[in-house]
Amino acid sequence: VLDSEYGMYVWPCAVVLAQYLWSQRGSLPGRRVLEIGAGVSLPGVLAAKCGAEVILSDSEELPQCLRNCRKSCLRNRLPHVPVLGLTWGRLSPGLLSLTPVDIILGSDVFFDPKDFEDILTTVYYLLEKNPDAQFWTAYQVRSADWSVEALLCKWKLKSIHIPLGSFGADKEHLASSPLPGRHTVEMMIISLAQPDGT
Repeated sequence: VLDSEYGMYVWPCAVVLAQYLWSQRGSLPGRRVLEIGAGVSLPGVLAAKCGAEVILSDSEELPQCLRNCRKSCLRNRLPHVPVLGLTWGRLSPGLLSLTPVDIILGSDVFFDPKDFEDILTTVYYLLEKNPDAQFWTAYQVRSADWSVEALLCKWKLKSIHIPLGSFGADKEHLASSPLPGRHTVEMMIISLAQPDGT
């Protein structure tokens, strides 16, 4: 998908997150994976191809994104992968009835600061429901002023930075984009903090 509209384009973060999944492919068979803000679903599709049990989700208010998720599944011979309308920050019936998950994926979901708390509210809910789960996310550094650190602390979440070189994603061609601007991508894993904050 070459349309640069929000949710309709394979952004550099999706490629980096897919590379991380590929580096972890041996641990994916049988794992239960939910991709949030999936858009065209590259990470989720790759996880399914590697043997994970995947659910793709995007905002119930963005039917075109949900259609793109379904198209990606069909084009990759994954007609059985469910697609769920899930809006960040909203306790919807779909969110409440989700089956257990091991890994939550999010590529470039930290795009607009006004959405950061809604995203982490949803992630926190999922991690509370699945205490051993992790949120694997790649995000593009767009501004030094945009940080999720304070929100992670507020929601009692911890993060581990994953160096791109540790999974072969530090090559310029991997996270490049024909779109203007910087495309510095970072990778982190978010999980519940222990009661002592660690």
